[in-house]
Amino acid sequence: MRDVTPKIFHFGEYMQKKKPSEQNTSSNSSFFYKGEEYDYMFRSWLGQYTRWLSPASYCLAFTDWMMDLAISPAKQANIAAKAITYHYQFMQYVAQSIFDKNCAVCTHGLEYDKRFENKLWVEFPFNLYSQYFLLCEKIWTEASSDPGGMNKHHHHMVNFTGRQILDMFSPSNFPWTNPEVLQATFNEGGLNLVRGGNYLLNDIYRKYKKLPPVGTEHYQVGMNVAATKGKVVYRNNLIELIQYEPTTSTVYAEPILFIPAWIMKYYILDLSEHNSLVKYLVDKGHTVFMISWKNPDSEDRNLSMTDYINLGIFAAIDAINQIIPKQQIHAVGYCLGGTLLMMAAAYMSSTNDNRLKTITLFAAQVDFKEAGELLLFVDESQIQYLESIMWKKGYLDGKQMASTFNMLRSVDLIWSKVVREYLIGQQEDINDLMAWNYDTTRLPYKMHSQYLRKLFINNDLVQGNFKVNKSNVALHDVATPLFSVGTVKDHISPWKSVYKIHLFIKSEITFVLTSGGHNAGIVSEPGHPNRNFQILTHHRNDKYLTAKKWLETAPTFDGSWWPKWHEWLAKHSIEQFATPPIGAPEKGYPILCDAPGTYVFQR
Repeated sequence: MRDVTPKIFHFGEYMQKKKPSEQNTSSNSSFFYKGEEYDYMFRSWLGQYTRWLSPASYCLAFTDWMMDLAISPAKQANIAAKAITYHYQFMQYVAQSIFDKNCAVCTHGLEYDKRFENKLWVEFPFNLYSQYFLLCEKIWTEASSDPGGMNKHHHHMVNFTGRQILDMFSPSNFPWTNPEVLQATFNEGGLNLVRGGNYLLNDIYRKYKKLPPVGTEHYQVGMNVAATKGKVVYRNNLIELIQYEPTTSTVYAEPILFIPAWIMKYYILDLSEHNSLVKYLVDKGHTVFMISWKNPDSEDRNLSMTDYINLGIFAAIDAINQIIPKQQIHAVGYCLGGTLLMMAAAYMSSTNDNRLKTITLFAAQVDFKEAGELLLFVDESQIQYLESIMWKKGYLDGKQMASTFNMLRSVDLIWSKVVREYLIGQQEDINDLMAWNYDTTRLPYKMHSQYLRKLFINNDLVQGNFKVNKSNVALHDVATPLFSVGTVKDHISPWKSVYKIHLFIKSEITFVLTSGGHNAGIVSEPGHPNRNFQILTHHRNDKYLTAKKWLETAPTFDGSWWPKWHEWLAKHSIEQFATPPIGAPEKGYPILCDAPGTYVFQR
């Protein structure tokens, strides 16, 4: 077997060279100009009432829109003409629907909008309510479209904000204009509203007490989620490294290292027994390691992106090299963990460190120019405002991040819940993925600021401007075989943005596009109903395919993509050997405790 002992970077050397002040510092006053701390204090206070959204950013966006519209008389006339046309079409629909309730509608909602799918919305007068609301949405889309000189980011912000306001007044949100609510109220004599009121009061109480939603108690970490057997074999101030126990008599020589995002708990990859990706791989004969990130607090405010690479990825690789010596590693990164993995891989390639056998990315981006709807909340004003909020505590609370994701899908995640639970009185059953989603984490001040500025604002990684251990890294240096997964309905890491990895590295890339969203598309176990995917391998000398051309070319398969990934891993692995030991006490990696460890329980 080839000796792949690391040649360049060791975590131990990093800690020895690092100054004490760099290892643990809580001072945050050095960057202030005189009196700037008062600006930070004021913005931090104001952020409690604006849900960390910058008033300045939104004022700039709407001012830009109004000023550009004010000096665009042709655009004003065009909007007015379309509004008149749409209203004329609506009046025609009103007249036709009186005699034929199944007549063609005058407008349709967005593809993901399921509010008016029930057949009761075809009945008079509810058909008129829904159609007029959708018509108003259409008019707003025209009114908020770019007049010509408007900043593109401001255009998206204005359009998004207007939709949020319109959604508040949807006829589906009020009991007297929602036929589904009226029918439930008539059938149950109003008991649905009584139940809904109880659900609302209970949710308010649980939110006040900072308790998770009802139903999450059915999923206990270490009991029926995150329950795959394993041991914690390494711990530092940022990670615990879990090594899972083998379930086969022999295993593939190369171990797998999972690097999840730290904006989530790791156990999305180890949910219930039937949909645990970790268990699936262990049962297929792989030795699996998992990074479990610490949930940072105020003391961790100065942890940087480089710290996450060194204390996280490189520390884990060092440990695995000692436990399973002379073997390369299959590295797997999920979401932001995948972005971090590519930074580390580029650095390793530049220093001739060949410890990685393959790289796998789950819904992970390297180019952030088209980084999904999160860009709505990223500009210089917004970041400075967010930094002020994080400055006080030293971290961004996970609930603030969760509220952002909810806003991006407010129709599904906010208003549909209001109608279903509080008006119809049907409380949704919590599944394991939903329970995990409520188990939020915090983000340290310095790292999150760097993440937003260096990636979202400057897009440093793909421009060769990102530094790892004071050295610029280039993705072009990465020649390791890569398996990348994008999901069709991903609004956090859009698949076309994920697909851009083809433009930046020179290795063989197998790309998968699977049904589902950012999380559900990854947790797509064999046997999961209504799943399908496309897959195609781009070899090093192949011509580049655009995302559209790839979509037309890649064959489609029913079912889960997991078996295809396992086949790919097996193809890039050597023959199987006897199962390795758990940990290496003689080398400084003793068994510390049972999986899932201690960091995953931090609140």
